[in-house]
Amino acid sequence: MSVIILVREANRLWILVDYGSCSGCRLCEVVCALEHEGTIWPEASRIRIFEEAYGAPVPHLCVQCLDYPCVKSCPVGALSVNEATGAVIVDDQKCIGCGKCIEACPGKVPRIPKGKKTVVICDLCNGEPKCVKICNEAGYNALKLYRGLYRPVFSTFAGDPREKSLALSKKMFD
Repeated sequence: MSVIILVREANRLWILVDYGSCSGCRLCEVVCALEHEGTIWPEASRIRIFEEAYGAPVPHLCVQCLDYPCVKSCPVGALSVNEATGAVIVDDQKCIGCGKCIEACPGKVPRIPKGKKTVVICDLCNGEPKCVKICNEAGYNALKLYRGLYRPVFSTFAGDPREKSLALSKKMFD
């Protein structure tokens, strides 16, 4: 299936993660689940906190890849891109839960939580991410919303969160 995705770079939104400022409080997971699922269900949150080593929490969420491998991999067209924000949007009516998007994602961000039949991916809350808001209101400022091109930092965020947590702890404690 050939997919053409057009998002003006100036419009692209993305969340910058400051790993050193994350306390691991998981408020972001709670507010995300409440926003999208209507209940406190961290497993279904679009942002996840991984802490492979104590004291090294790593927020992990979709970085809105420039080439959108998850969208291109979907065999039924259940994933699309919001042209206003650049966020990946999941159509639950079309998603068959095949997992092709998970395999295609360099950070393995999309997932199908136990109890759901469809994939979950950060949709940037239509341009006003609740995780960023709660993180900043709590005073941690580990999540920051940016608009525009982010090529220089993309590879830092598109990776395995467990490896990032271990690397962070090694850097902190070695």
